[in-house]
Amino acid sequence: MPNSESLVPSQNILDWLLAGDVSIQYQTYRDLLGEDRPELRERIASEGWGKRFLDARNPDGTWGRGFYQPKWTNSHYTLLDLRNLAIAPDHRLIRKSVHAIALGQKAPDGGIDPSVTIGKSDVCINGMYLNYACYFGEPESELRSIVDFILDQYMEDGGFNCRRNRSGAVHSSVHSTVAIMEGITEYEHNGYAYRLSELLSAFQTSRDFLLQHRLFKSDKTGEVIHKQFLQLSYPTRWKYNILRALDALTLAECSWDDRMQDAIDVILSKRKADGRWPLQAAHPGDVHFRMEEPRQPSRWNTLIALRVLKAFGKHPT
Repeated sequence: MPNSESLVPSQNILDWLLAGDVSIQYQTYRDLLGEDRPELRERIASEGWGKRFLDARNPDGTWGRGFYQPKWTNSHYTLLDLRNLAIAPDHRLIRKSVHAIALGQKAPDGGIDPSVTIGKSDVCINGMYLNYACYFGEPESELRSIVDFILDQYMEDGGFNCRRNRSGAVHSSVHSTVAIMEGITEYEHNGYAYRLSELLSAFQTSRDFLLQHRLFKSDKTGEVIHKQFLQLSYPTRWKYNILRALDALTLAECSWDDRMQDAIDVILSKRKADGRWPLQAAHPGDVHFRMEEPRQPSRWNTLIALRVLKAFGKHPT
């Protein structure tokens, strides 16, 4: 295993990150260098990737063909992209778009539902919606039914599965569970209070569910559940991978657990000799534009991996 000094990014890597999009610059200063640069955050909406996403907005405040079509240029995934850029959360036009979803996509079960035929909300979509809705300051009154729906989908093994209320799934899904964890973290960080203690309890059992599987292994056989869980993709969309899971634990300020070790080892093994991580895979579908090219060095994955290692990397021995 590398020593603790080798986990610190070199100046060359920091310079490379700081030569990237302004959103990467802002998060590099914030997460790796411990410096708040509000002037950089303000620029995200007016240049680079942030401006390109905003320029793709339809006159009615939607993207693509509305809330969920097509993947990945619809309103839902574009708002998730904007949230992950760390664009200023008080952006007026974005807030209007988020609020329009709350008014127009609520299902009888209280959740956000993009379908016109199923009539049952998808808990994974609701976890992602809770993430960006809280980030952009949606009123708590509009989020209460979503919180109710999410907690109603809680499963006995500690996590969540979007098929529970559709086809009767009895085992939690890592995809749905990590989405809910991200949403709960953003809910807490932004000061929402409604049923917060129940959400935090669900977060802890969801964390334990992932760690029971060492983030990517069968708890029965120890084999890799799915090879895609080890592929470093970005944007992750609704899909799970170990770097996304470790980042969710990092952003929630979770403490170290030895069951993270196997996933940390895999992340370290994917670092190239020059200290950068690649974009190993991109999920097929329509995009507004490509932020990065597959099989090339990835500032996103490098930033996120270094953020994770800053939190947990000192523990490997």
